[in-house]
Amino acid sequence: LWTLKPSNRSFHGHGRLLAADVYSQYESIRRGEQEIPQYFNFASDVLDKWAEMEKAGISPSNPAFWWIDGKGEEVKWSFEELGFLSRKVANVLTEVCGLQKGDRIVVILPRIPEWWLVNVACMRAGIVLIPGISLLSPKDILYRLQASKAKCIVTNDTLAPAVDSVASECQFLQTKLMVSKGSREGWLNFTDLYKNQSADHSCIKTRIQDSMTIFFTSGTTGFPKMTEHSQGSLGFRPLLSERYWLDLTPSDVIWSTADTGWILGALTSVFDPWVFGSCVFIHRLPRIESADILNTLCRFPIDTLVGAPTLFRMLVQNDLSSYKFMNLKHCLSGGEPLNPEVMEQWKRATGLDIHEVYGQTETGIICCVSKGMKIKPGLMGKGVPLYDVQIIDKNANVLPPGQQGEIAVRSKPLRPLGLFSEYVDNPKKTAESERGDFYVTGDKGTMDEDGYIQFFGRDDDIIISSGYRIGPFEVESALIEHPAVAETAVVSSPDPLRGEVVKAFVVLSPAFSSSDLESLTCDLQDHVKKTTAPYKYPRKVEFVQELPKTVTGKIKRNELRNKEWGR
Repeated sequence: LWTLKPSNRSFHGHGRLLAADVYSQYESIRRGEQEIPQYFNFASDVLDKWAEMEKAGISPSNPAFWWIDGKGEEVKWSFEELGFLSRKVANVLTEVCGLQKGDRIVVILPRIPEWWLVNVACMRAGIVLIPGISLLSPKDILYRLQASKAKCIVTNDTLAPAVDSVASECQFLQTKLMVSKGSREGWLNFTDLYKNQSADHSCIKTRIQDSMTIFFTSGTTGFPKMTEHSQGSLGFRPLLSERYWLDLTPSDVIWSTADTGWILGALTSVFDPWVFGSCVFIHRLPRIESADILNTLCRFPIDTLVGAPTLFRMLVQNDLSSYKFMNLKHCLSGGEPLNPEVMEQWKRATGLDIHEVYGQTETGIICCVSKGMKIKPGLMGKGVPLYDVQIIDKNANVLPPGQQGEIAVRSKPLRPLGLFSEYVDNPKKTAESERGDFYVTGDKGTMDEDGYIQFFGRDDDIIISSGYRIGPFEVESALIEHPAVAETAVVSSPDPLRGEVVKAFVVLSPAFSSSDLESLTCDLQDHVKKTTAPYKYPRKVEFVQELPKTVTGKIKRNELRNKEWGR
């Protein structure tokens, strides 16, 4: 943990390759023989170094980026081509859009190559990327644009109308870029612009603590928080943390099905694979279907597969004996706990283990079961390098093995590289995330004698469904807007496929007390889908006469949740 000892030296601009592997160049820092540089930029200090190695003919033949749409279209880029194209995009952002270092840009795109170009271009220009999932509603987009004060947005023609419906309320928004073959009034065509730009762009010099990406993460009370990560926490961290969870090499091909709006997408499809010079494989996947996943694994030389537990639950429902995977060797699951029976079914059918990882938007990966570690079904592995993971009580005391408490990461006296910088514009929430010498995750767990962590559930009311984090406040706010709803409480409910789903307990307004409940349920679900992101809608609705409350009138969600889970 060297993050508080930055040197004045910089790796920025080094032309001479120090070893035959970009990752190896930082071995002296990992051994503690050299201090962390003050300046670092992932584009110039990692991606461009791999491009130099390609030119020198000492890198494998795999592309850096390999994309398919499932309908015959395919894109392959080397590191050199990725650099060439991303410089053109960087010129679009700076010369055409007028963005400068530190400005913020909201990017809401599906799994298409342009997302990766914008991502790398932002690194080159020092622009702060704010990714969003494609399921966001106009209300969600409005909140993100207003809260972030973003000057530019990049999206496709599907979401452009949603942006236009709220753009007049976004006083900081200056430029709208659309990835499309067509045109739309008030929008610049991203594709036309970048193809006609010069590829002559000098990567800006960034400090290791400079803001790089802001992720919006759901909370239990209030709207999503802006979680800020730096060049160090996202880009430099994997250079220090050994081959701890993905364990990739330059000859490996990794496929992550994580959404482009998630931090897991950034970790598994940008930073951690490209540190090792691995090939990032992407399938557009408008919808995640078993047949698409399995056929892709059979047709392409994918070594490593990363997906949410929902993916593996879905896959084991198929006759896997009829599929022969071309090259699959390593499977990882993260976003929520994976059922031990699913791990057993997958192992029995494919001969492959599923390695669990655990983390948060604020931390990246905290725990993992890395290659070579004993797999203990139901346990998420040990703390990863750079993180001292402990189970603590309410007074920040470390608890002994077997005793349940809160999963926490030691953050003092030295804050480990990898932790988020802050909740932007929210010092109160930032301060509340610390307890004593620890960052607290809000998750309950235990540690066994071997240091393996077991997850028991959220310490708050967050619902994790198919890997999506859903705050009850957002769903309740949408429901309460419906005239039929007098009062509501939203909790998680068990589901065999998604792990857990949103369930709403609803007290009806007197005027709707005699309504057809089946029809009203559908009406409420449709209302939520239109009001907020569709994935947040309550898949279960129960109408009740009253909600359990404390003497001070607070809804006792824990009581409703315990009832749902049979606790």
